[in-house]
Amino acid sequence: MGYSFRNDYSEGCHQSILEAMLKSNLDQQVGYGEDEFNIEAKNILREKMGNPNADIHLVSGGTQANLIVISSILRPYESVVAANTGHINVHETGAIEATGHKVNVVDSKDGKLTPEGIKEVLDFHTDEHMVKPRLVYISNTTEIGTVYNKKELGELWSFCKENDLLLFLDGARLGSALTSHENDLSLAELSKLVDVFYIGGTKNGALLGEAIVINNDELKKNFRFHLKQRGALLAKGRVLGLQFLELFKNDLFFDLAKHSNSMAIKLSQGIKEQGYEFLTKPESNQIFPILPNELIEKLSKKYEFYVWAKEDETSSSIRLVTSWATSEEAVDEFIQDLAKR
Repeated sequence: MGYSFRNDYSEGCHQSILEAMLKSNLDQQVGYGEDEFNIEAKNILREKMGNPNADIHLVSGGTQANLIVISSILRPYESVVAANTGHINVHETGAIEATGHKVNVVDSKDGKLTPEGIKEVLDFHTDEHMVKPRLVYISNTTEIGTVYNKKELGELWSFCKENDLLLFLDGARLGSALTSHENDLSLAELSKLVDVFYIGGTKNGALLGEAIVINNDELKKNFRFHLKQRGALLAKGRVLGLQFLELFKNDLFFDLAKHSNSMAIKLSQGIKEQGYEFLTKPESNQIFPILPNELIEKLSKKYEFYVWAKEDETSSSIRLVTSWATSEEAVDEFIQDLAKR
């Protein structure tokens, strides 16, 4: 099998992280995320967000971050609103429902939520015989590669505040979103427009790890109890802290995301030049070209990727994902093989 465009976590991690781990391997540190690496990494993140009061907690993965954040926020009778493509609705094995909370789904063609879509959910849920929508869940980038701009996020934030809703942003691919050519938000600006979000390291050069950032003071109390109960308070939390320190002390996080996006742009341009269309406009490191099924079968003999959806009787959309480690040679080879149709 040739190159894998299946996801952005097939490789291990950036070399500097391995070197930092080796260098500090025998340093004795306090456990459970209170080591010097965690402290320094969190201070750097607070500085970059311009938010010295943010609570930051490092966990191992995205699904763990989602279920802990959502279950810690909601009362037993409250629900979370998400797009139909949302990760918590599709690819988390019912993790949110397993915590006792319903996911209210809004149909979305571009993976984004709008105030209008959320309002329909609110209008439908009218009394104590139904769940009470309380939390809005969005992803940036979305699960189909689109990016929220400042206007869209600002409108969601205002709507949530007007309707006593909390806004939670899944940032598993936040690096790709913030370095997208469609983006007009800084990390600091984004942080002021959500109650809680997380910064994904797993899909942007780390071995593993996500940084949960809590901005809303009402959500901060006793959060470490939730982490411990859900198995997320790691004795060797230093492993997470050291990685985020390496990713953010010199903005390696953003450099890696820029590379990932640039490879996706080159890949999408090559596909577009051969006359193919896309399920959604290429905006990040996930792109969704629509190809003839016969061609997809040929390409799948050499490359790994997901067949996303059947578009008609003769064609389907596929998902191609580039990573921080994707080489130009791999992209060029795919484009050349596509031309051999």
